[in-house]
Amino acid sequence: MSNADLDAGTPLSLASVGLSGVIVRVDGTRAPGMLEPEELERRLLEMGFVEGARVRVLHQGLLGGDPIAVKVDDMRVALRRSEARAIEVNFD
Repeated sequence: MSNADLDAGTPLSLASVGLSGVIVRVDGTRAPGMLEPEELERRLLEMGFVEGARVRVLHQGLLGGDPIAVKVDDMRVALRRSEARAIEVNFD
């Protein structure tokens, strides 16, 4: 998916390798799963996924593109695409 295909506030889970942007919101309710929305949101915030942070998709897994490795400011983090749905990004 190219930058032109992504709207403002697009979930990080839809980004392909090489895309980058700025985090505009973290919302645990957008990523239903094993964790409660509040717990997922807390964990993501603790890892540095905060409003205004720069994020870039570095790598993705071979099977189904999961997990993804992203750079958040100066830190590298791996997360599931299902978790990345909670992170909204304005891509460059």
